[in-house]
Amino acid sequence: MQVIKRRAVYPAGLMLMIMFFFTASPAVNAKTADLAAWKTHSVYVAGDQVVYAAAIFEAKWWTRGDAPDAGNRDGPWLYIADYPSGQSGACDPDNPGDPVEPPSGPQPNPGGGYTMLKSELDAAETALTGSALFVEVKASIETRANVEVELIRAGAATNPENVLRVEQIFSEQQWLYIFPQRHPAYSYEKFLQAIGKFKGFCASYSDGRSSDAICRKSLATMFAHFTQETGGHDVNSPVEEWRQALVFVREAGCHENDSSCLYNAECSPDTWQGQQWPCGTRAGGGYQKYYGRGAKQLSYNYNYGPFSQAMYGDVSVLLQAPELVADTWLNIASAVFFYLYPASPKPSMLHVIDGTWQPNSHDLGLGIKAGFGATTNIINGGIECGQGYEKPQSVNRMAYYREHAAALNVPVDSSEELGCAGQKSFDTQGAGAMQIYWDQDWGYYPDMPEGKSFACKLVGYQTRHFALQTGDYQKCVRHYFDVDVVDN
Repeated sequence: MQVIKRRAVYPAGLMLMIMFFFTASPAVNAKTADLAAWKTHSVYVAGDQVVYAAAIFEAKWWTRGDAPDAGNRDGPWLYIADYPSGQSGACDPDNPGDPVEPPSGPQPNPGGGYTMLKSELDAAETALTGSALFVEVKASIETRANVEVELIRAGAATNPENVLRVEQIFSEQQWLYIFPQRHPAYSYEKFLQAIGKFKGFCASYSDGRSSDAICRKSLATMFAHFTQETGGHDVNSPVEEWRQALVFVREAGCHENDSSCLYNAECSPDTWQGQQWPCGTRAGGGYQKYYGRGAKQLSYNYNYGPFSQAMYGDVSVLLQAPELVADTWLNIASAVFFYLYPASPKPSMLHVIDGTWQPNSHDLGLGIKAGFGATTNIINGGIECGQGYEKPQSVNRMAYYREHAAALNVPVDSSEELGCAGQKSFDTQGAGAMQIYWDQDWGYYPDMPEGKSFACKLVGYQTRHFALQTGDYQKCVRHYFDVDVVDN
């Protein structure tokens, strides 16, 4: 049985905007016998059609628990037509040709608690994260298996496509010239492996955008920030400052075997951060230390855990062994990870550079424009941006970007905003705002057991469940509603 006909799917956070612009008058679904009856606990999104009270309705935006009402033009449902007479009705169990649906929604367990179908939870997750922007972001952060990554070698014909592109643009000889003072842990091979882990970095674009141009600009942007974050900043050195990047692999003054730089105050198991990203312990006692490591100086367990999940599918690997972020190809992969992942309400740096993100009127009202300056705002906007003048750090980044761009043959247009002196911080009304975390749906549903939703909703603040991590919706529902999840 076809339950619904999909047309367009949008995350809950965009529904208010869609509400004001909904003008289409959809046609009646010709195959009306395939329509499902409306269910109080099901999630519906724009374009979903259902049967209710002998009529066909279509959802105008995301809705759950709101019964269709032909007389309510301001509600989430649009009346389409009466349900054709002479048809058996949607999913009619009295029709012998219609298969009987398995029970849906939470079902009571004999010993207490409830059971829910995995397929129903997966469908809800797909519906809520199926917008064009969600799909594009998910594609940009897609990774390869580590066994493939560790086979990457400079000059190998079997290297992934994006790695071959980087090698063609930026050779090992250039690496040695641009980063002459680099720590030995930052090798060209590790750089290529870090790139190879992420399919979206220096990927191929099929929509007319220049893949090579975007790759060059991505490298120049990332290298400029490397120089600021891990550079030697020695004005007396014979090596130009812009070429002094990657000097530090560990935060200055921090060491593995002393009591300095703990960065583990969030490790307490009494906090949700400590529960979701449980800190490892050191041989001498106490928690592992999560001070800055790698080209982006990754810090704190709530960053090591998500990075570990992205690299290994397991949050515990880097929480148990944080030194891997300094000593392996993860030292550069951590920076690529930060470049690709959005940190709502901020877009990803990649989507600023490749044009996927375009400032809306609210962003422009905050002074946020497309260009290198917006990537500085993403990294450190609260400290470096919006001051009315360029802070020294931002001045450095601008100078480094110009030099790296020249070295990589990246044209810098005079209209591109390289600084961020006039940019306020990104906020939830901007074009980069995405609700990328799951939290409990606290709504009251009288037709559901105990009036509970047995569902999670998208939110813009960080929680233990990440909407860009497939399967976290199910984990969210299980966590908050203590349900058993079974296959159909």
